[in-house]
Parts: sequence; structure tokens; C-alpha cells
Amino acid sequence: MIDLPWTEKYRPKSLNDVIGQKLIVDRLKSFVERGNFPNMIFAGSPGVGKTAAAVALAHDLYGSSLDGAFRELNASDDRGIDVIRGKVKDFARTISINKVPIKIIFLDEADALTADAQHALRRTMEMFAAETRFILNANYASKIIEPIQSRCVVFRFKHLNEDEMKIYINRIAQGEGLNIDDNAVEALIYTSEGDMRKLTNTLQSSALQNKNITEQSIYNVAARARPKEIVAMLNFAVTSKFDEARGELDNLILRHGMSAEDILTQCYREVQNLTVPERTKLEIMRELGDCNFKIVEGANERIQMEAMLASIALLSIKK
Repeated sequence: MIDLPWTEKYRPKSLNDVIGQKLIVDRLKSFVERGNFPNMIFAGSPGVGKTAAAVALAHDLYGSSLDGAFRELNASDDRGIDVIRGKVKDFARTISINKVPIKIIFLDEADALTADAQHALRRTMEMFAAETRFILNANYASKIIEPIQSRCVVFRFKHLNEDEMKIYINRIAQGEGLNIDDNAVEALIYTSEGDMRKLTNTLQSSALQNKNITEQSIYNVAARARPKEIVAMLNFAVTSKFDEARGELDNLILRHGMSAEDILTQCYREVQNLTVPERTKLEIMRELGDCNFKIVEGANERIQMEAMLASIALLSIKK
């Protein structure tokens, strides 16, 4: 038997297994108890448990009779009006023979639907309100038209805190027989940036060769630098040691294989850890923003990164 990816293997099968999002989970549990619930929008960043919560809700409602009562569709596969008039409408109009007479259509990445498709979806939600409920999964709820938002309860999912993420890491470690030291746990939390899917994939990749998970293996798999390496580069730049700062940049690009945008993202996170005046931090943030904009617009990454370090180095010289 082929093993499932850990993102699927450790996906909660019940709302009782969902980590974090306590207020939302408690509300969903009350829906299960009543056997009735409104249309919903699950909004939040990727990897914070939106899909997991929807699937767990369906498992608790329907048990083993999931297939005839729960349909999961990805709106990014087909963004047009045809998917609403076809797959969605065909399933919505069928009658459920489950003990819970309400079916669920879970529309992933609903914010990717075109405006016409969303208006067709609004009409479908009205026509089949008695037998079908919709759960719309969106990274940005604001991209869903107001008529749909007004017909749904919006649940906003937030990032899990460190304690909740550690509970999840321990769950996987116990299930897979892994040995993870504290530094590796901190590295997992840092590199995942609140995305539990990214965390799980990083941990699984690290465990392929060795069950003893270390901080170094996490950073190698995630292609991320240690925070202290980023801080070192910025400190060299702030103190006008351009050659040393450039050497650290070489290390990040060549040793860790990081892209310019990856480095800028980590710089953005580490600016607050610099022991410099607040005004200097503000000026560094401005330089990071300018550099990121130029790279996104297509400028040469290496030239722009070195120009950014030079600009930061000039800040102290001007003073």
C-alpha cells in the first residue's frame, strides 16, 4: 500500500482533531449537533486549516456516507460560468438520502471565480437553498461579490500560534517515530511562516533520510537561511561594511540557493531584531520595498540586491 503524503495522512477526520481556531471549531460543532447550518465563507491565508475544517465538518455530519452528500470542487481549475452551471448545479439539485438531508458543496479557491461565475453561483445558492449548503474557501474574502457575502457567514481563519503548531508537530513526530530537538521545532515554525501545509511538507522531506530531525536539516530542506545569517548581512550593511555584507549575500544565494525575493522576505522579518534606531529601521524598510518592487518589475536580482545593501550602507555614512 502506498503511503499518503503527510498533509493528507494527518488531515483531521473530525472537528475534535482540529488544532487551533477554537471559536470557529466550537461554532461548527454546534452546527453538527443541530444538523443545520448556513452557507459559509472560510477566509484566511493558505495552510491555516480552512479545507481541514470543512472536511472534518463533513465527516462529523455524514460519517461513512460522505460521497453522496459532500462534493469538493476547485474553482481555480475552471474559473468560468460553465463550472457553476454544470458540476455545481447538477450536484446541488440532487436529493440527499443521508440521515442529514442537507448536502454540502465545498468550493475551494472561490475567490478565483470570474464575476459572471459568482453571479451564477449566487442564483444557484438561492434556487437550492433547501437541500444544499455552500462552503466557499477563499484566501481573500473581499474578492467574493457582496451579494454572496451577504448570504454567507464569514469565518476568518488566523495563523496558529507557536504552542498550537508544537502540538501538531508532536502529533506527527509520535505518529512517525521522529526525534525532533527543540531547535528543529523552532526552525520548522520559523520557515513555515504560519502555513501548516508547508510545515508538514518540510518535516516529511527532512524525515526521508533520517528520523533524527535537526535544525540544519530543516533549513536545508526549506532553502532558508538561519535568522542570524540575515541579521549578520543587514548589520554589516548598516555599519557600512559593504564587502562583508556582499559576502553574506553570496553565501545566501550560493550556499542556500535562495532567490532574491526569499532573501527580502526574511530581511523584512528580521529588521525588527536589529539593534539600530527606529529611524534607521524605517529607512531599511523603505530600501527593502524599493528593491522588491524593482525585482518584481523585472530588474536584475543580483544587481538590485547589491544596490540595496549599498543604499543601506550609505545611510550611516550620510549621518
